[in-house]
Amino acid sequence: MKILVIDIGGSNVKVRVNNGEERRKIPSGNFMNPSFMVAEVKRYTEDWDFEVISIGFPGVVRNGKIASEPVNLGGGWRGFDFESAFGKPVKILNDAAMQALGSYDKGTMLFLGLGTGLGSALVSEGHVVPMELAHLSYKKGVFEDYVGKRGFKKLGLVKWNKHVNYVVRRFEKAFNPDEIVLGGGNSKHLSKVPEKCRLGNNHMAFEGGLKMWNDKN
Repeated sequence: MKILVIDIGGSNVKVRVNNGEERRKIPSGNFMNPSFMVAEVKRYTEDWDFEVISIGFPGVVRNGKIASEPVNLGGGWRGFDFESAFGKPVKILNDAAMQALGSYDKGTMLFLGLGTGLGSALVSEGHVVPMELAHLSYKKGVFEDYVGKRGFKKLGLVKWNKHVNYVVRRFEKAFNPDEIVLGGGNSKHLSKVPEKCRLGNNHMAFEGGLKMWNDKN
């Protein structure tokens, strides 16, 4: 089966297929609505061949449907008919959950995505539990304000690292996972990987997108 994986982020939409093609990036931001995203994906992949589509979405997804509007993108996502727009079968999963699925090995794993915001998901014995930890209250704002892209720019490297380490330890105590995977584009800025953690890889979102079409997923 030829699968197109679409990883929607607040800064870029990344697309790739499982037939050896390269990964391509499409700029995104608060101007990006679903119709525009579909049109851009079609334009960027017009020379690719694929049968089905996996979408990683930066927001709440319930029963394969987008349940709320994203914070860092434009509007109109909730209720959008992607299968009609693309003309192909589509499966949708929270973007952090998709990368967590691709990063998973065994036991219970907590995934934290340090990107434009803060993605989060728990995988236990192969079962993915998407979470929305980013907007829980923390200090004078929410977690995303301190460990997301805005926090990195405002606080600087040293203070950002301190907040990431503190947040990781809090979540470790709350969820008691066997390991924590730190992914997202800003994970490369960590000065030291905290204990019980390993660095993820954004390419694992692609692997998660492929796994979404396994029978058990």
